[in-house]
Amino acid sequence: MLFLADFSVIKPDFGLLFWTTVIFLLFWWMMSKFAFGPIGQALKEREGRIDEALKSADRAREEMSNLKAKNEELLIEAREERAKMLRQAKEMQEEIIAEARTKAQAEYTKRVESALTEIENRRMEMLIDVKNQSGKMALSIAEKVIQRELSSNADHESFVDQLVKDIKLS
Repeated sequence: MLFLADFSVIKPDFGLLFWTTVIFLLFWWMMSKFAFGPIGQALKEREGRIDEALKSADRAREEMSNLKAKNEELLIEAREERAKMLRQAKEMQEEIIAEARTKAQAEYTKRVESALTEIENRRMEMLIDVKNQSGKMALSIAEKVIQRELSSNADHESFVDQLVKDIKLS
């Protein structure tokens, strides 16, 4: 029991200090051999995975940025294509309208010319008819004047005046 009474934590004896140091060094060596190595290796692997994940995230961010830029380019191209198609449609519309106007103008001109030709033909027919009727009337008057034998010029003048009045009334 005496041994327990001499034990002091503040003043350890040499044997306790020696064996504590030996056990601690042995424990440290075993830990470094079996625990620190695998723990260090696991930490290095984890660090590598974290670095790879960060690089992958950077690549993904860069790809997203590229995709966004390409998307905006495609959007700009689509807008330009739409504007181009609208311009072409408007040009086609204007061409169709101009063509329709040209055809309508040509048809109008053709109909007006046809109507003018028809009017001119009718006028000529009427003139010919008037000339024929006036010629017939002149012949009729001349015939009546010749058939009638009048003795004086006064009779001739009164007869012609009477025929002219008859012509004007008809």
